[in-house]
Amino acid sequence: GGAFLGLGEHSSRAPSVRSLAESGHHLGEPRAMEMYNGHSTLLGHHAGGFDDIDLPSAVKYLIASDPNLQVLGAAYLQHKCYSDSSAKKQARSLQAMPKLVKLFNSPNQEVQRHATGAMRNLIYDNAENKLALVEENGIYELMRTLREPDDELRKNVTGILWNLSSSDNLKDRLARDTLEQLTDLVLVPLSGLGASGVIQQNPSEAEIFYNSTGFLRNLSSASQQTRQKMRECHGLVDSMIHYVNSSLEVGKSEDKSVENAVCVLRNLSYRLYDEMPPSSLQRLEGHRRNAGGTVTGELVGCFSPQSKKAREHYLNADIVTFTEVSKDPKGMEWLWNPQIVGIYNRLLQRCELNKHTTEAASGALQNITAGDRRWAGVLSRLALEQERILNPVLDRVRTADHHQLRSLTGLIRNLSRHARNKDEMSTKVVSHLIEKLPGSVGDKAPPADVIVNIIAVLNNLVVESPMAARDIVYFDGLRKLFFIKKRRDSSDNEKSSRAAASLLGNMWQYTKLHRDFKMKGYRKEDFLSL
Repeated sequence: GGAFLGLGEHSSRAPSVRSLAESGHHLGEPRAMEMYNGHSTLLGHHAGGFDDIDLPSAVKYLIASDPNLQVLGAAYLQHKCYSDSSAKKQARSLQAMPKLVKLFNSPNQEVQRHATGAMRNLIYDNAENKLALVEENGIYELMRTLREPDDELRKNVTGILWNLSSSDNLKDRLARDTLEQLTDLVLVPLSGLGASGVIQQNPSEAEIFYNSTGFLRNLSSASQQTRQKMRECHGLVDSMIHYVNSSLEVGKSEDKSVENAVCVLRNLSYRLYDEMPPSSLQRLEGHRRNAGGTVTGELVGCFSPQSKKAREHYLNADIVTFTEVSKDPKGMEWLWNPQIVGIYNRLLQRCELNKHTTEAASGALQNITAGDRRWAGVLSRLALEQERILNPVLDRVRTADHHQLRSLTGLIRNLSRHARNKDEMSTKVVSHLIEKLPGSVGDKAPPADVIVNIIAVLNNLVVESPMAARDIVYFDGLRKLFFIKKRRDSSDNEKSSRAAASLLGNMWQYTKLHRDFKMKGYRKEDFLSL
């Protein structure tokens, strides 16, 4: 499968009011400048801003009848709780949380803005305050506030949601109480999925959308139940796909909201074939003549799996299935639709700088090509033969860090299982993968699971392709494989050692290579001993 890409809080705080009042600059995010433009006079009435106010009186101001005092109390809380964890704790004990929640939907817009700004800082990096907000019916009030046609307010609300979603214990509840409204109010209109069909975001709307996709990214790494809810939420998957597609069309693949959206798609593809509706799975699995077998099973005795006739049979079977799958995917159907392979491929090719996006794209491809299901094979062959995905993937392997290597080698492992032409694949991948393996103690080695993935790819190829075995010898793979086989000084190394032993055992079956093995100083016992 593929691991999750959750995302913690993204410094999603409203800035300290004092820093704005004093210098005209701000800490945190570039949303607050305009938010406070109208307030220099307000702060000016109080010597030096807040010098004559403390936390208990600020909390009392929240329930004053004068909106100016309410603004002052909330602004002080926002300032005081910007980076002071003891102030956050004290504010909670003074019952600031329920008082602020009541002001979210005040008739006065400035009160709303300051109350949500204060709450954003109160819950930042504070699990107790997050829980207190939720227990005070805060989610319901936030979703009411989100309907206000005020970008500053919507930035604060979506920032609060993103911060809340970093708490694992709140994710399922947040998904239950927010997804439909957030999709209708923010995701569909701002992704360009609505009437216009084009992404038209002003800077504030871009931030609202970014906060919202960050929120979804966190939720999508939660439970199976939440993944299901997200897949089924009308418009959610469509808006992610539309945003990514439209961004690719206008050359914005590096965009941070694209990163969030692709991470959401990756997480929603996790365990996809196990969790999708049975009726959809049945359609994808097609009609098999033998219950336990794949298409390969039908060919045994007629012709070899590598023959031209076999390849034609496979192709026809795939084409039939393609027509079974909707040409106009809707909702969660996108997650397994053939078109999505092309979207991920374009991301791999065009996204040069944002490694998180390319890792998410390769992780999503890894998820939808994983396992023994027929459709995993169909999408693997589509990726290899029509999308010609190996070259962009191998380009990434050359410069990948360890995180990227996990998803990239996991994807290549899946593709190598399902590839029809193992010889062709071998000539492309063997040298690149062997290059990543350690061959001596001083070598910089990738993580054990990457080594196991690489050896599994080589094994999948060697079993059917003499060229793979020949290339392993040619590109100095034997030396590296024997080094990995002998290295058993940890449980991780034990796993890669067993994988190497299995691969070397399979390589010995190629008798034509025995002479090459001996020339390099290896004997039969070296290959067959465990």
